[in-house]
Amino acid sequence: MAVPLIDFSRQLEYLRRDLEKAIGYVIDHGRFILGPEVKRLEEEIAALCGCKHAIAVASGTDALMLALHAAGVGPGDEVIVPDFSFFATAGVVSRLGATPVFVDIEEDTYNLDPNLIEAAITDKTKVIMPVHLFGQMADMDPIMAIAEKHGLKVVEDAAQAIGSAYKNRAAGSIGAYGCFSFYPTKNLGAAGDAGIITTNSDENAELVRMLRVHGQSGKYEHSLVGYNSRLDTMQAAILLIKLPHLQKWSEQRIVNADRYDEAFAGVPNITIPAVKDYTTFHIYNQYTLASPKRTSILKGLDDAKIGYCVYYPIPFHKQPCFASLGYKPEELPVTSRAAEQVFSIPIYPELTAEEQEEVIATITRLANE
Repeated sequence: MAVPLIDFSRQLEYLRRDLEKAIGYVIDHGRFILGPEVKRLEEEIAALCGCKHAIAVASGTDALMLALHAAGVGPGDEVIVPDFSFFATAGVVSRLGATPVFVDIEEDTYNLDPNLIEAAITDKTKVIMPVHLFGQMADMDPIMAIAEKHGLKVVEDAAQAIGSAYKNRAAGSIGAYGCFSFYPTKNLGAAGDAGIITTNSDENAELVRMLRVHGQSGKYEHSLVGYNSRLDTMQAAILLIKLPHLQKWSEQRIVNADRYDEAFAGVPNITIPAVKDYTTFHIYNQYTLASPKRTSILKGLDDAKIGYCVYYPIPFHKQPCFASLGYKPEELPVTSRAAEQVFSIPIYPELTAEEQEEVIATITRLANE
């Protein structure tokens, strides 16, 4: 039985009529940029995240860029980031003229290791940017304590973590800013690029709102040089149709993850993802296994037509564009090992029990060979 890594058609099938109606409303009123649906989406995401403000932008990458800009990051500054994440996490730092400082990750969560942060702080450090990778939040209390001690801001890269929670606090509600992506593969996915920034500060929110419209503070009046990062109204309309389903989708991902956990417990050469005690809600944007036999297992999955993806095979310290920073693999051993061993398997909520059993049986067989 072939099993795709993700199948958008299943979700879209039962939402099609509502989506078409929502798109039709936008066509009828014609406010295609920052229309009324955008404002409503901002209000609903702010409520979901327990934040005072949410500001919709054109993509998750733009969310990171604008949040770092608003946090004062610029040429000569340093931003501490985990070495293991999607490229945008480090790329936006460089794009602002600052330097990303790579810190190793925890062995079991693949999130930024708080125990290693202070050693990376210099007089140039401006921001700590933890990533809530694969849907589980980083250990925020020690990160926030370190930031407060050194007078630094925290920007949460919550691109993969919409709806997740740490000690009953939602992703995006703890740092100065939270940054989310609505890329189609996310738990809450648009029909293209879309993102949002959350904050509890009126001043921060006003600054980000200006930044997304070229720094405009009044019509044709620009208080600063900003960006063109306005969210399309149609994307907001699509997200509003999906948002009421997000909780049940995330809960079904947890059900699927629990099945995998039980099935793979004790299987040789397989390490299942850890869920920490501080995690109130892990949304499983990805279900990520690790194995020293990854190469042979992935070949077997290819042969069996079972979908998978490796996030992320080339960590930041090995990327050619960051070679000048001079990092060595032995400086980031956990990241280096993870990059060689992790792989993610189907976890989407529409996955059937039969498909999941096929995935389990195939991986178990391959791990034992």
